[in-house]
Amino acid sequence: MTPPLRPTRVRYSVLVLLCTLAMITYLDRAMNGQAKKDMMESIGRPEADFFWVLTCFQIAYACFEIPTGWMGDTFGPRKTLLRIVLWWSLFVALTGCTGLAWFGSSEVAIGFGALLVIQFLFGVGEAGAFPNISRALYNWFPAHKRGFAQGAVWLAARLLGGLTPFVWILLTVILGLTWRQAIWLFAGVALGWCLVFYLWFRNRPDEHPAVNAAERELIEAGRAPQAEHHGVPWRAIFTSRNVWGLCGMYMVTNFNWYFLMYNLPLMLKDRYKEWGTTDGGKLLLALLGGAPLLVGMGGCLLGGLLTDQYIRRTGDRKWGRRIFAMIGYGMAGLFYLAATAVTGTEDSLWPFAICLMLVGFFNDFIMGPSWAAAQDIGRRYSAIVSGTMNMVGNLGATLGIQVTGRILRAYTTDGVIDTNGYVVLFAVYAAVYALGVGAWLLIDASKPILAEDEASGVA
Repeated sequence: MTPPLRPTRVRYSVLVLLCTLAMITYLDRAMNGQAKKDMMESIGRPEADFFWVLTCFQIAYACFEIPTGWMGDTFGPRKTLLRIVLWWSLFVALTGCTGLAWFGSSEVAIGFGALLVIQFLFGVGEAGAFPNISRALYNWFPAHKRGFAQGAVWLAARLLGGLTPFVWILLTVILGLTWRQAIWLFAGVALGWCLVFYLWFRNRPDEHPAVNAAERELIEAGRAPQAEHHGVPWRAIFTSRNVWGLCGMYMVTNFNWYFLMYNLPLMLKDRYKEWGTTDGGKLLLALLGGAPLLVGMGGCLLGGLLTDQYIRRTGDRKWGRRIFAMIGYGMAGLFYLAATAVTGTEDSLWPFAICLMLVGFFNDFIMGPSWAAAQDIGRRYSAIVSGTMNMVGNLGATLGIQVTGRILRAYTTDGVIDTNGYVVLFAVYAAVYALGVGAWLLIDASKPILAEDEASGVA
């Protein structure tokens, strides 16, 4: 008797590729928080104006989520992700040219206005990366592993996002690269990923020569054969209470989270200057500046594992996605409130850093359930539904960046931000997290946008 064929494990190599892309995505975004002071000095603008640069990126990133999600569902994630990464690499490289003069002239070629345009186009390029990663995971992983796969992707993203301040110090302080050279290096890493992705990735397991029949059967178990699109059900998507609930809750995530990536590293440098007098102290502050993202890796993975485990044990997809995200939002809000008590004291570095680490952990606890819920609800249209969620979520990020920038600027005197500015800001973040807990009550991941998917049990 012939023993049963063991499944190949190509799906995990695909996951590694997608996790690497998530890491590069956050590397290229987080570098803005590290380079902003040098970038603004190179064009003679105050650092406080940098939130307009971030706003331009976020608006473009939000507006192009749905079009690139549609591209992924229609043409496949392979072509779409290649287009995305090649495009954004160009504009990351151009960002490194900020403040340079035209050849043979003293006139700056890329000033503040040009930088705003470049960052807008950078946002256009990055838009759709995570929805198309989500679509690729839907194609390559069975339903009961999607929370784990999404958690792994977000763990990877947080890893390099959190390490970016440390990497930046290593490159620019220890190794002596200029800020421009560091940015150009980041753009080159993304181009290298494109080559590997092009050679190895395929849209579906049945297109990949290294996938055997057993792995295809494992991946496809419990789902209907994937049909070609005969038109996107836009009305069903935009009138779905589930989709609106996803959008509302993801606005909460992005409204609150970007402080950790764009503002916290420089906040620590400014408020704890005595720690930055040595190279070792600078590296410590850099690590603590990225620590909420690093600790968030555990939240990403644990949230994804727990949501999958709960559903496997109970069969309750509605609460399996909902309950862990609600816990994450509630706890993140509580630790932002706790941070207000230790923000203003001189010896508060470690208590303050620990509070913000726990904010990062519990914020990221919701990432696996959130993106898995978008897959559950969208199914054949998971990239479009994920893109819609991420689009509105990034409009929330745009609003959060504006609110954060305006609050901190209102409490700034002679370039120094008063402690009360951070207290007010963290209290606002805590209140927004409370809204997020309520938003999850509108989301039922057991009900897809198309009634026929629900009736057929397609996963």
